Amino acid sequence: MQKIWNNLVDGIRRFCRENNFTDAALGLSGGLDSAVTAVAAAEALGGDHIHALMMKTRYTSDLSLDIAAEIAKLNRLDYKTADIQPVIDAQQKFLNELFGERPKNIVLENLQARERGKILMALSNQYNYLILACGNKSELAMGYCTLYGDTCGSLAPIAGLYKSEIFELAKWRNTLGRVLPEKVISRAPSAELAAGQKDEDSLPPYALLDKILRRYIDEHQTAAQIIAEGFDAVTVETVIKRYHAQAFKRLQVPPALKL
Repeated sequence: MQKIWNNLVDGIRRFCRENNFTDAALGLSGGLDSAVTAVAAAEALGGDHIHALMMKTRYTSDLSLDIAAEIAKLNRLDYKTADIQPVIDAQQKFLNELFGERPKNIVLENLQARERGKILMALSNQYNYLILACGNKSELAMGYCTLYGDTCGSLAPIAGLYKSEIFELAKWRNTLGRVLPEKVISRAPSAELAAGQKDEDSLPPYALLDKILRRYIDEHQTAAQIIAEGFDAVTVETVIKRYHAQAFKRLQVPPALKL
């Protein structure tokens, strides 16, 4: 974990220097991925050079607000909150009129992610901040992300790490000094784009998903070989099918650090 963390911090610092950025910005959601990204970026550039924005909607929980604020305090980030619900409501009204009907739920969910991406890119244009995308390897493999939304940015620092690795990295980093609230590590992952939404409503549990993905992507095992190790055949085939179906998204995400 020490080597991974050092590569993460050094990678962010080097990328910023090579591209003439002194400051970086990201959406701080109250989830683990943005939390780990923010902590690593603060260590790389200094907390006062990391501009973290909590962009809340009606689905943002009080827990997420509390976690984001605590992370900002622990790491001395430049932190702001913004209520983007009025913008989302206005966009929904516009689309209602354009479509002549209520937009599908997936449209409304992705509107939130894209509004956040748009705001971050506006910050980049206004202040010359490098925008950090916070997606992980598990999500990107499954296409569990929104193009032109949470994929916006110039660098995706943790996109080479599976979600289960990020859990372990977060726990390890806290042993060196508390930079993350325990509740951001222990909470159930959620994009909070709909009421009661959890990642595992759409994906297998990360502990299982990552074992299948690691065998298929990194070890180049076939579906038959993975199933022969005792994994459920339907789950394995579903994961692999979705991995290939979402390749178009992976072609459009920011570069990941090699950790």
